[in-house]
Amino acid sequence: MSDVATLNKRGLAARFWDLLGKRPELFTLTLVLLTIMVVAIANPAFLSMNNLFDILRASVVPGIFAMGVLVVLAAGGIDVSFTAIAALVMYSLTMLATNSFPGMPLWVMLPAAAIGGAVLGLGNGLLVHVLRAPSLIVTIGTQYIIRSFLLTFVGTALFMNIPAALDGFGRASLITHHGATGMTSSLPATVLVLLAVALATWLILQRTLMGRAVFAAGGNPDIAARLGFNLFHVRLFVFAWAGMLAGIAGIVHVSSNRLANPFDLAGMELEIIAAVVLGGARITGGSGTVIGTLLGVLLITLVSNVLVFVGIPSTLQRTIIGAFILLAGTAFALRNRS
Repeated sequence: MSDVATLNKRGLAARFWDLLGKRPELFTLTLVLLTIMVVAIANPAFLSMNNLFDILRASVVPGIFAMGVLVVLAAGGIDVSFTAIAALVMYSLTMLATNSFPGMPLWVMLPAAAIGGAVLGLGNGLLVHVLRAPSLIVTIGTQYIIRSFLLTFVGTALFMNIPAALDGFGRASLITHHGATGMTSSLPATVLVLLAVALATWLILQRTLMGRAVFAAGGNPDIAARLGFNLFHVRLFVFAWAGMLAGIAGIVHVSSNRLANPFDLAGMELEIIAAVVLGGARITGGSGTVIGTLLGVLLITLVSNVLVFVGIPSTLQRTIIGAFILLAGTAFALRNRS
């Protein structure tokens, strides 16, 4: 009987590791559910509709960034310039819409932000290809250049009165909930932007030839080239896509905060990359899913926003995130080894 029990245990473990290898986002989902359960037990008030809406609201901009980072990581690159691109695009457009083109509608600002971000991202792709340098080094350089340009030539003043189109978009809600205590909470319409971006990213990665090229280039660029994939086009696309989403995220950020600050978003790069890695993407490329990335963003957002509910000092936030990354990395490594 002991031999049968041992075989059954090994069989369950093998099936678990096989499932984890096929669907690494399930591990991230487990961490999310455990975090919610622990916080809810410690403080049941966490499960109020107001807090759930706040978490979704806080996940929108990081989620949009993460979709771009996912595509770059899947292709075997790393981009840390996306927050600088977002800051330049959002501040420049807000300044233009406030001073030069008052009354600029949202349907003009969003495409303009997407195009501006895509052009800057395209520059990253060109530099990575021409210089033959690691994308991390290139994007660190472009990040400093973009932020220096913003602070030197564009401006540093805060725009407290943002254009009416952005203010209205930030205030728009999909659902409004009136609690028993009289508190009103709303689910912002900006969530729709994240859903649209996630769907578009999923379609590209899973249903197009470019998506296959992205994963092939990230898995093994030499083999991808021999299979006929154009690595130059792949690099241009992934960095342009990340830049485009960064521009959109910048506009959403201004709408949500009702403030344009050139110093905003700095320092979020590692947090966003961590969310994508927690979602199951390998830092070396060739893997990653949209669902896993969204779960990774949700996990990071939970840790960043719910510590107060369990009495954990906010100074330990990065410690907990680091522990989750180590735990996920260990689980994925053990699966690959087995």
